[in-house]
Amino acid sequence: MKKKGCTFCRRKRVGEMSFRGKRKDGMDHASDETDGHAPPNKASKISAADDSDDSDDIVVCEISKNRRVSVRNWNGRIWVDIREFYVRDGKQLPGKKGIALSLDQWNILRDHAEEIDKALAESS
Repeated sequence: MKKKGCTFCRRKRVGEMSFRGKRKDGMDHASDETDGHAPPNKASKISAADDSDDSDDIVVCEISKNRRVSVRNWNGRIWVDIREFYVRDGKQLPGKKGIALSLDQWNILRDHAEEIDKALAESS
C-alpha cells in the first residue's frame, strides 16, 4: 500500500522529531560543558605582524580619504595594492575591499593605460 504525503509530513504525523532547528526537549548541551564559567575569549583577527608598522609597505598615493595605492612585499612577492582602509581604535587598518596586483598584472594594466583613457573619453 502506497503512503500519502511527503516524508516530512509523515514524520510530523507520527511524532518523530525533525532534525531541523533546535531540540525540543529543552536540554542545552553547551551549559553542561562550561559549568557556569564564561566562554573563552576569541583570538584577535589582527596578528602581531599586522599590528606593528611594516617597513615593507610604501604608500604611493592616497586616492581618497579611505583609499590608498601602496607597494608591499608580502610572502616574498611584490604587490601593487589598491585598497580601502578603515579606522579602529585610532589606527587605520586595511579592509577587505581592494585588489592586490602582482607585478605581471600591474605591467599589463600599465601597458593598457592609453586604451583605458580612450575608452573613458568615449564614455564621457
